[in-house]
Order: sequence, then C-alpha cells, then structure tokens
Amino acid sequence: MSWIAPTASLLEILLLLYVATIDIATRLIRNEICLVLALLGIAGQASPMQVAQSLIVATILFLLLLVIYQRRMIGGGDVKLLVALAIGLPLVGVIQLLTVTALAGGVLALVHLIMRVLPQPRLAPAGSSFVRRVYAVERWRHLRHAPLPYGVAIACGGICTVFSKGL
Repeated sequence: MSWIAPTASLLEILLLLYVATIDIATRLIRNEICLVLALLGIAGQASPMQVAQSLIVATILFLLLLVIYQRRMIGGGDVKLLVALAIGLPLVGVIQLLTVTALAGGVLALVHLIMRVLPQPRLAPAGSSFVRRVYAVERWRHLRHAPLPYGVAIACGGICTVFSKGL
C-alpha cells in the first residue's frame, strides 16, 4: 500500500500541469478534473481521521471562497480547483497552497501588467512557435480585458504543495 500515496501525488502533478495548460487555452476548469483531484487527495491519505480533518478544512475553505466568488473576485473554476486540492491536505498544507498560489498569482499579474507595454503582435502565422502564438492570443485577450488564467497560479501552488508533502 506504500505505492498509493506517491502514485496519487504524481497523478495530481500531471493533472495540475494539464489544468494550467487548458486554463491558458480556454479559461475553463473542468468539473471532472476537480473531482479526480479530490479523489486522488483522499486516496493519498493514510487514515480515515486524516480524511475527516481534510474534509473539514476543505469545507471551511469552500465557504470562505464562496463569499469571495459571490463578490465576483474569483471565478467558479478557481473555487472548484482550490477546494479539490484542499481535500487531502492538512490545515498546514492548505495554508501553504494558498500562500504559494497568491505568490504565483502576483507573478502572473505582473506578467500581464508587463504585457501592457509590449508591442501589439501581429497574428501569428501557422508556422509560428508555440510561445509566439500564446503571446499573441494572451495579448489579444488582455486588450479585451479578459480575466487572468488564475488556474495557472493555483496549479503552481498545488504542485509545490504536493512536492512538499512528498512524491
């Protein structure tokens, strides 16, 4: 049974990388991915008591994030993703998740502020590099006041938290 927790952690990291990529591309976080992340968090627990404590912490986090969501300060997908990651983490892990997510969100916001002063790119032709295409699309979204892909910051926080609890 000692292989379950490391396998669950590895799968969580792979799913979080996928979430970050999809959030950049579509600004959507799928329910199924959040459900799988929550189940992996539960599977990685050592005892039913840890699962119960984790669910209590995740419920409190959900209620706090619900208030923030109702004030339109965070998206619904971001709430789902944070709560799904909180399932399977102790209180200290949730605090670490939120701290690293906030720091990564600050870096993400700084990158988008820097994009304001960068030149407007032309459309990226078919053979353009991936980075150039992403820059062109993000700059276009930025000019239209699209929201930040905050799932990227949450994924960074989740990956750091998973690594700190051990892979």
